[in-house]
Amino acid sequence: MVEKEIAMTIKLPKGVEVNAEGHVVTIKANGEEHVREFKSHRLNIEQKNDSLILVGSPVNKQTRALLMTVIAHIKNMITGLKLGYKYDMKITYSHFPMTAEVKDKLVQVNNFLGEKHPRSAKIVGNSVVEIKGQDISISGKKIEEVSQTAANVELATKVKGKDIRRYTDGIFVVKKGHIEDGAELEIEIIRGRE
Repeated sequence: MVEKEIAMTIKLPKGVEVNAEGHVVTIKANGEEHVREFKSHRLNIEQKNDSLILVGSPVNKQTRALLMTVIAHIKNMITGLKLGYKYDMKITYSHFPMTAEVKDKLVQVNNFLGEKHPRSAKIVGNSVVEIKGQDISISGKKIEEVSQTAANVELATKVKGKDIRRYTDGIFVVKKGHIEDGAELEIEIIRGRE
């Protein structure tokens, strides 16, 4: 028998509400909400009690890949609302002692490789940046915002025009995890309609 569609069901954990209208998915948990639009002519999103049904057609590799991508985004949204995301970074230097500080929506790095002007990195969205000595922690509810802020800080302290084996100065990600340590969230994915 030839399949006419690919269907995947996401069982939502307790305490999570979902609302799907067309291609817009709204997920609420812990008094906060994330809204995201998944535009694609291959995808239909249906809501049924405590689950979300993703239906894709025609049946091919591209549709399967699209469904799995949308599932990953929805899982990240739920995990962000329930547990949050946290990236830990470390300031390292071998030549000039550098410092970092938060000003408005920027992370400013002073004295990088002895430069007189500070380098700055943009803080994306509602990410929260905390600096304690040589440790920087970036936390938030959206993984895209937290990871992009960490990438901006790392790129701002990239060594250019020097031997990177000798100049190991910079700010680097040392740990990725959740705001609530030790917590793990199980989200059940079922093939087909429930």
